[in-house]
Amino acid sequence: MSSNDAFSGSGADPSPAQNISAQFSKVQRQYQQILDRWTPHVLQRWVSTGGLLALFFLRIVYAQGWYIVCYAHAIYLLNLLLAFLQPKFDPSLQDDLMADEIEEGGDAGETTPLPSQRDDEFRPFVRRLPEWQFWLSATRATLVAIVCTFSEVFDVPVYWPILVIYFFVLFALTMRRQIQHMIKYKYIPFDIGRKTRYGTK
Repeated sequence: MSSNDAFSGSGADPSPAQNISAQFSKVQRQYQQILDRWTPHVLQRWVSTGGLLALFFLRIVYAQGWYIVCYAHAIYLLNLLLAFLQPKFDPSLQDDLMADEIEEGGDAGETTPLPSQRDDEFRPFVRRLPEWQFWLSATRATLVAIVCTFSEVFDVPVYWPILVIYFFVLFALTMRRQIQHMIKYKYIPFDIGRKTRYGTK
């Protein structure tokens, strides 16, 4: 047997598992490249997601079913919206830390990561849920909801006006609490062309 035959015989062909793993990694890279190209196009991204939402609602209206899917999807989007509007460092939690620090005899000013009225430093508003993650999660959830409307398993009979009323009541109460939180700590979760101070009373 020649040395070339011995060398070629020693090499093992990739196993099926390795082939699947390689193909999966390739798909992941292509998917990430697509997301990277979409990142700077904020308006186009949200317009496309709005189109998916319109398609989903049309599916619900014309099919007259899958109201539970629609309700669950709306609740999930509401949670995403709240996380998008909230600061990453909640000032109300910081107040509790400051109170504990004062009770222990420490200096409360050393524990606050947020600017106060005495600070000259302006710190940018850092969201609990960044815009990119908000869009990506909302788009994925909408696609999943559309897929669910093609399965009878998720078409649970329910009196849909009750769900609509409950959602709007929940939305009103939740947004009212969020607005009160924004007023109390004096922050605006949107870029309006100026640096916003938040975390103060």
